Amino acid sequence: MASSLYKWLFISVLSLVLISAKPIDHPFHVSVLEINHNASDKNLEISCKIFTDDFEKILTKNYKTKVDLINAPNKSAMDSLVKKYVQSHLAIKINGKPVIFTYVGFENDKEAAYSYFEVNNTLSATNIEITNNLMYDQFDDQVNIMHIIVGGKRKSNKLTYPDKSVSFSF
Repeated sequence: MASSLYKWLFISVLSLVLISAKPIDHPFHVSVLEINHNASDKNLEISCKIFTDDFEKILTKNYKTKVDLINAPNKSAMDSLVKKYVQSHLAIKINGKPVIFTYVGFENDKEAAYSYFEVNNTLSATNIEITNNLMYDQFDDQVNIMHIIVGGKRKSNKLTYPDKSVSFSF
């Protein structure tokens, strides 16, 4: 009888501790960039995945405004911040020439925010150079993983703070 009382007491106390505990930050900081050369459409399709809580923190810090990417009261304002941040921390050269990528939008999937961009009129991509310092202004342990797909061939690499440039040849 006493042991079941102790079990009940232990479970009750543990439940209270877990309920009242402050959410724990995730122990790693990573983004994932995927670039796919769509030869039939002659476009470069770009997606960027960042933990939503980290992304909201850096957008709030950099742009001095309230940011809510999950339940955005003003979606166009959030679109503007996402576009501005990513375009100022990501640069791409195709075959040695800088490209301008167009913002398509963003969405959330559980704990991650995805932003989407594209580069039009990309006939070929034999060499892709990327400068990626996403989230470096927030975390000095940031890792940016990149997956590039050209002609059905996938190549991957990662940049760890403070490294910010990598090149892919196809």
